[in-house]
Amino acid sequence: MEYLADTVTIIRHFSKTGEIGKKAKAVIQDAERGIHHIHISVISIVEIMYLSQKKRIKINLKETLDLINESVNYAIADLTPQIVTVAQDIVFPELHDRLIIATAKHMGIPLLTSDKRIRGEKIVETIWD
Repeated sequence: MEYLADTVTIIRHFSKTGEIGKKAKAVIQDAERGIHHIHISVISIVEIMYLSQKKRIKINLKETLDLINESVNYAIADLTPQIVTVAQDIVFPELHDRLIIATAKHMGIPLLTSDKRIRGEKIVETIWD
C-alpha cells in the first residue's frame, strides 16, 4: 500500500528522535521491509531544509535526500498544478500543511501525521495512534 508521510513523521523517523504513533510506526517498519511505499511531499523537503538551516532539527537536507534516494521504499511527491488546485478548496490555516493534505487527497492515499488538527479535520484518511 502507498502512504504520504508528513514533515514531522519523516523528521522523527529519519533522525530517530521523537515519538511516532504505534500505527504509523508499523506502516514505516513495513515500508522498510518493502511491504509499503512511502511518499514524501516536496513541501516536506523544503521544510526540512529550512528547519535544518535554523538548527531546529537534527537532520539536514542532504542526509534526508540520501536516505530517500538510497531506498526504493520512499519517493518524493512533486508539487503539481493539480495538487495546488485541490489545495485551493481545503480550509486549513497553515499553507504547508494544506499542500501536504492536498497531496495525500490528490494521490488518494492515507497521511501519516501526528498533527491532531489535521487528524480532526478528516479531510483525508490519517494514520498515527
